[in-house]
Amino acid sequence: MSFPGTRDTFPGTRGAFPGTRDAFPGTRDAFPGTRDAFPGTRDTFPGTSDAFPGSIGRNPITNLSFYQIIMYRTLLFITFVSFISCHPEQKSTIDVNRVKVNPGLLSGTTTDDGAVKIFMGIPFAAPPVGDLRWKAPQPVPAWDGVRQCVTPPPSAMQGKPTPFFCWSEEFLIPEEPISEDCLYLNVWTPAQTEEDKLPVIVWIHGGGFTGGSGTVPLYNGEGMARKGVVFVTTNYRLGIFGFLAHPELSAEAENGVSGNYGILDQIAALQWVRENIAAFGGDPDRVTIAGQSAGAMSVNMLVISPLAKGLFSGAIAQSGGMFGKNFTQGSDLKTVEAAGKQLADQINANISDMRKLPADSLQKIRGRFSVTADGVVIPNIDVAFEPGTYNDVPLLTGWNADDGVSFAPPVSAEQYKAQVKAQYGEDAGRFLEIFRSETDEEAAATQKLVTQLFFGWNNYRWAALQSQKGKHPAYLYYFKRVPPGEPNYGAFHSAEFAYALHTLGKWNRPFTQADYALEDIMSQYWINFARTGNPNGEGLPQWKAFDAASPEIIEFDSETKAAPLPFENELKFWIPKDESFTKN
Repeated sequence: MSFPGTRDTFPGTRGAFPGTRDAFPGTRDAFPGTRDAFPGTRDTFPGTSDAFPGSIGRNPITNLSFYQIIMYRTLLFITFVSFISCHPEQKSTIDVNRVKVNPGLLSGTTTDDGAVKIFMGIPFAAPPVGDLRWKAPQPVPAWDGVRQCVTPPPSAMQGKPTPFFCWSEEFLIPEEPISEDCLYLNVWTPAQTEEDKLPVIVWIHGGGFTGGSGTVPLYNGEGMARKGVVFVTTNYRLGIFGFLAHPELSAEAENGVSGNYGILDQIAALQWVRENIAAFGGDPDRVTIAGQSAGAMSVNMLVISPLAKGLFSGAIAQSGGMFGKNFTQGSDLKTVEAAGKQLADQINANISDMRKLPADSLQKIRGRFSVTADGVVIPNIDVAFEPGTYNDVPLLTGWNADDGVSFAPPVSAEQYKAQVKAQYGEDAGRFLEIFRSETDEEAAATQKLVTQLFFGWNNYRWAALQSQKGKHPAYLYYFKRVPPGEPNYGAFHSAEFAYALHTLGKWNRPFTQADYALEDIMSQYWINFARTGNPNGEGLPQWKAFDAASPEIIEFDSETKAAPLPFENELKFWIPKDESFTKN
């Protein structure tokens, strides 16, 4: 008999293990963890016709030296290790038809080639209807069986989607369904097992806090999933449903404030991701929040919110932030509560009455509905960016060359200079030195530039604050690529995210190879950032971390390249005088 795995007898013997006759050395004890047999056998050693040690009448321990016993046990251990290495622990394969989340089982679907699993309409909070209208999001009730998550969920309450200006139907929500029952998210994952631990991007939609949803066609996550991330889009309450503040609502709330229900929804979605994304092959410790316009403003608020601490590891903000007087003035809790009470008084209703009104009736009410600096969910942003007080994570941010949108015609030079003096007071002279407005033509160009730089200034200031006060880097971009085709509104507000999210294929424009090359570059930067907190990677132009003392950006156009900060003097005009943005 040869030794298992050899062609001849064990070295140094003639047909037998040393000290035995035609048998594997006998022992009185069984293989570790078994009873008288090798695992998976019945009393025989695998591959032999002889009995395994311990069987009756065979292989007694006779005439074995101490050395031989040690050798035998060593070989037995090697055999055991070899057996284990050939049978590794099974990984948890993701079954698209049965994924366990809190509080139940759900199923999804796949792309035609099976490379990406898709789950649409996963509830992350209870429907905010009836008595839950204008309350913080509540846990999802448990469900029986397997919940099918294969169709787009309802968008939050908003007006009917109608293409306008530069925003074609690819930028808009589906016409149906639209409902107050809207707290759902969508997941695209390329992971095969739960142990894949891929980076996660949670996309927060734009729409001025009054429109949008996670099912906008250009937010489709398949392209990003194919490049190696778990991509999540989420809904949140909008307009009067998401941002109404009122003294009665504050009085009944456990935290004593009201108005930021939409932001609380976003936090609830991130908590769901933290708890459940591993079931989809995502890494809960590598979650990047990302958004554009109001989505970028939301990212800004989540970065400073103490309630979002520990829920994400990176932040991407495209054309949006909430710095400056436009946010800090008129958004404090008392002011917004008073506005909410005035609105309720106009319809002669208290909060109890308003909770009974049909959603369609509430949707018709006009008012200011946006984020409130309530001191609990959202602190005052002017003091939020102090070391140790905000969620200090790597930041990727920037703006578009033609972000500004103005539907009003420009005013004359004289009218504009009068407006500047009224707005800027003693700083009006310095403003007019930087923003020339001597002729009507100059004034018109200045008005357009100021509108464009509203977004640029927010993202520039955010990057500067992070580079100065944070422990993690910021990366600033400037998007100049004009999408081909008509209508031509330049590098308009929202034009960049189809490139960054790898969804040009879902946008009906005559794109060229230069556009697809830029799509590959931008989406790879975004994925690298989600993976490591640094957008740089092999084959990509070097993108330096932002340094406010010597500012440089990455420019996205037909060529991607590093460039000096555009409009540096103009942008610095709005920096508060107590912020120097120089290295300490």
